[in-house]
Amino acid sequence: MLVEDDRPLASGLKKALMSQGFTVNHVETGKAALHVLATDPPDLVVLDIGLPDLSGLDVLKTLRRQGLMVPVILLSARDSVDDKVVGLDMGADDYLAKPFDMTELVARLRVIERRLNKLQSNRITIGAISLDTAEQRLWVNNEEVELPRREYMLLKNLMENAGRVQTRGVLESRLYSWGEEVASNALEVHVHHLRKKLGTDFIRTIRGVGYKVAAQ
Repeated sequence: MLVEDDRPLASGLKKALMSQGFTVNHVETGKAALHVLATDPPDLVVLDIGLPDLSGLDVLKTLRRQGLMVPVILLSARDSVDDKVVGLDMGADDYLAKPFDMTELVARLRVIERRLNKLQSNRITIGAISLDTAEQRLWVNNEEVELPRREYMLLKNLMENAGRVQTRGVLESRLYSWGEEVASNALEVHVHHLRKKLGTDFIRTIRGVGYKVAAQ
């Protein structure tokens, strides 16, 4: 979730992050952020400090007081050491001062992402399938295979959770942002295309629930 009231900046960040394989949902106020955190917590939060209603620090303080440990990267136009210390002491996972380079934000998100998935490397290998989550590249039997963005995001989620069933609802929430129209068979279509590239047995259907990739 991106919490940013500057619409042009938020639009640019959303497009850039989506191009890197993230699903991004955007809100403009602290109150809206707290509502989403209470009802449908995201995996990561990029939180601007200078919001129009509540300070981003107030949002951070509230969610930590409520026991929500979702990782948070703070964004701020202020770059003093004191501001960074306050934010980190309140429970922020990282801090970026505006203006910042997009590649730096993506790199910091990847660090948190690897920590969440307890991955020691950017490369996930299961059998003959190998996925590099930093470079967003796939190899099947040592041959590189191109993947559209949503197929990559689906495969990444399944491989990072190898051995665990991922429900349809969870997978769709990883692939589509709020407000996007999702065809009823969209997930099945993505899985079908992946199976043509990976082999029919790599992604298993758990009837009535979702999909899984076997852990090896």
